[in-house]
Amino acid sequence: MCAQDECHGPMTLPAGAIGPLNHAVIRVGRLHHQLATQLLRRTGLFPGQELVMMHLWEHGPQRQVDLIRLLDSDAATMTRTVARLERGGFVRRRPSPTDGRAVIIEATPASQALRGEVEGLWPRLEQLSTDGFTEEQRAAAIALLGSLEQNLRKAITEQAG
Repeated sequence: MCAQDECHGPMTLPAGAIGPLNHAVIRVGRLHHQLATQLLRRTGLFPGQELVMMHLWEHGPQRQVDLIRLLDSDAATMTRTVARLERGGFVRRRPSPTDGRAVIIEATPASQALRGEVEGLWPRLEQLSTDGFTEEQRAAAIALLGSLEQNLRKAITEQAG
């Protein structure tokens, strides 16, 4: 059992075993995802689905392969996401009229009722995440996260090559 100030949720490995920065990133990522899930619950969407919907609302019907590329997803994940959205009545799939291999994904008219609420969740999530931050602290957090992202992208590229 850990002391109250040492417990940080379900993570069972000690921070020293995986590194304090890795531990912090994992904890923050999990909590951010948990809060996003709670905020999305009323809409009937799950995290990630709102990104697909926002893209469709903004840009209109899209080929599924383009959604995969634009949202930096993989084919299997996007297929599951679209299938779940379709079952929920948020999107419909139809064959492309110009490419027999392509599937077009479009937002349904019923999904438009969610648009304002879904788009309003992002500023709320950011506000809750940075509550009490000064503008300087917000800017520093964004800059540091940007640097972490650059380092990780570079490492992924190097590992792949």
